[in-house]
Amino acid sequence: MKIAILGHSGSGKSTLARRLGDKYGLPVLHFDSIHFLPGWVETDRPYKREKVTEFLDKYPDGWVIDGNYLKICAQRRFEEADHILYLDFPRRVCLPRVLRRWLQYRGKTRPDMGEGCEEKVDREFLLWVLRDGRSPEKLAEFRAVQAQYPDKFHHFTSPKQLEKELKL
Repeated sequence: MKIAILGHSGSGKSTLARRLGDKYGLPVLHFDSIHFLPGWVETDRPYKREKVTEFLDKYPDGWVIDGNYLKICAQRRFEEADHILYLDFPRRVCLPRVLRRWLQYRGKTRPDMGEGCEEKVDREFLLWVLRDGRSPEKLAEFRAVQAQYPDKFHHFTSPKQLEKELKL
């Protein structure tokens, strides 16, 4: 089984990826773990593409990948995926989760991040959670994935719906 997880920041993509990886015995790739080098230095697109390609090649029989990054191997990820899960939770769900995560991991690196990237919440990230990550352009990108892969695209609008439908 191959599962691609998309969604807004704070929706629980990484937590869901870990849970599904454990449940089905699948390797998990967290895009955030390859997006930044220590000190929150953003990696370039060729580096990310190389890491994702290596992962896909290494695990041809099954995987879970969490993260949007629709310019990085998206066509291959979505073509190969058996399921594309989109966590489209409202801001009132995502923002408190981001803040709880920050309190839990403040001064530490959470398991799904690149080594040396201590958890942080700054103005730029808060604006991303509340506004920029839900811009009309970003939402159109998710709708385009849904339109291209309607038979494997699963749109979840609440944590309760996700739990119920996936029987987690």
